[in-house]
Amino acid sequence: MTVQNIYDLLDAVVPFDTQEPYDNSGLLVGSPAAEVTGILFALDVTEPVIREAVSLGANLIITHHPLMFDPVRRVTDETFEGRMAMRLIREGISLIASHTCLDQAPGGINDALAECCALLDVRGDGFVRVGTLPEPMKAGELKEYLSAALDTDVRLMGDPELPVARLGMCSGAGSSEWEACVRLGAEAFLSGEVKHHLALAMADAGIPCFECGHFATERPGIFALADALQSALNQVQYNLGIFKSKADAYASASGPEQAV
Repeated sequence: MTVQNIYDLLDAVVPFDTQEPYDNSGLLVGSPAAEVTGILFALDVTEPVIREAVSLGANLIITHHPLMFDPVRRVTDETFEGRMAMRLIREGISLIASHTCLDQAPGGINDALAECCALLDVRGDGFVRVGTLPEPMKAGELKEYLSAALDTDVRLMGDPELPVARLGMCSGAGSSEWEACVRLGAEAFLSGEVKHHLALAMADAGIPCFECGHFATERPGIFALADALQSALNQVQYNLGIFKSKADAYASASGPEQAV
């Protein structure tokens, strides 16, 4: 099974040509002809993630966020992205990213986030999802519910006493999509990062806003893609080690090796 074979399987599940024009999804580092020994799924390429891949014997990393998202004129060890690209090449590890195509795909980042929150009757429109909570609750109660569901510290911006039955969401840095969620019936909004002026606008509109962290809102989706690839490999009866990263997103590059 080559890197190109894996790319084709991913493309059948989440087509790379559905990415936004500004995006940089696809095969970013490595050779399409390389034989794959194992695959590690992670939200980002970091030094701990690369160490993890090496320890697992995985020579393909599949991430949500791409390296070289912005145009790159040089690859040196003086920048984070340069160091990551050089380390991948030294270790013989290929990199595939599935970014905005996975954000909006059925079963992708935002559907996985809605599932983590146990939303019912989920409706989608592009990058956003809106669904019904298992039971109505006050915004303050919903903050605690989301903290447990996403295993993270959630910040509530809004009146904790406001009742919420329908929750809208757009993962990562998607706070600008709050009005699209309201148009779909959302009474509250969740995102990874929320800009201050948008939080003020939501407060003025009586929409409680929950800031849950970029990592926490998108990690479930990249792991859902791992499950989808595993299913595709099972259908062709091919046995290949697929791993989900346990690395801390913000761990120091010089920190201890990640236990696996």
